[in-house]
Amino acid sequence: MSKTIKLNTGRSIGAGAPCYIIAEIGINHNGSLEIAKKLIDEAVAAKVDAVKFQKRTPEICVPKDQWEIMRDTPWGRMSYIDYKRKTEFGFDEYSAIDAYCKKLGIDWFVSTWDVEAVDFMEQFDTPVYKLASASLTDFPLIEKVLATGRPLMLSSGMSTTQEIDDAMALVYKFDKNYPVSLAHSTSAYPCKPEELNLKMIQTLAVKFPDAPIGYSGHETGLATTVAAVAIGAAFVERHFTLDRAMWGSDHAASVEPGGFQRLVRDIRDIETALGDGVKKVYESELGPMKRLRVNINEPVK
Repeated sequence: MSKTIKLNTGRSIGAGAPCYIIAEIGINHNGSLEIAKKLIDEAVAAKVDAVKFQKRTPEICVPKDQWEIMRDTPWGRMSYIDYKRKTEFGFDEYSAIDAYCKKLGIDWFVSTWDVEAVDFMEQFDTPVYKLASASLTDFPLIEKVLATGRPLMLSSGMSTTQEIDDAMALVYKFDKNYPVSLAHSTSAYPCKPEELNLKMIQTLAVKFPDAPIGYSGHETGLATTVAAVAIGAAFVERHFTLDRAMWGSDHAASVEPGGFQRLVRDIRDIETALGDGVKKVYESELGPMKRLRVNINEPVK
């Protein structure tokens, strides 16, 4: 049984806590604070626990040989580096997001993609740092997050068992009781059902008993994410969009508002239905039992 990670917002992730449900807005705001707020509104309506964004320093994260590649964007034709700058939120936008989420009572945090992004985010009191699957082998970035003392959530897509072991060993070497959680993931967009490998959630739970194990999904449809919770995921994350047809790289593999409402509803139904594993006769069964079961102490008429 994994430990429980208590967040500074009052929510918890892990043993004894409801599944922590994350709507991954990422860069689906397309650089618009207005769209970001609409997505937050829809996430609140769906009753998710948190919304998540992504924070990059474009000059670090975009390879130099790609800077001047031209591409068509909603703002016209521009270089790739200018496009990436256009979709990054700065201090003013994140200050507005921070205030908006606090007002609405929803957690928010980000995936940081570089060390400078962590320094930037330390201006805000977010409850956890997420590192994307691509960052699992970025030890300087992991160490930067560990130095903040904030809970760390790792994703394990595109990674070997050894790479996962090495990343977790780094965390536990820093502090054997560090509040770290680990998401099973497959980094394909969208991901085919035969490559989801949901049983890895149970494998990771056995291997890392002190870390809440979750699921970051990139599939189409909702059933497999609900199944992840049924087999033990302590948290789940799905990309979130207002409309899958919107311009941008992540919208097509995202869940729309109506779908996210169904996802949260079905996860909560599953949690209720799982029960406690102790057999009991419910009051609702007494009538059918009296009507249908033969009393062996009385002769059958």
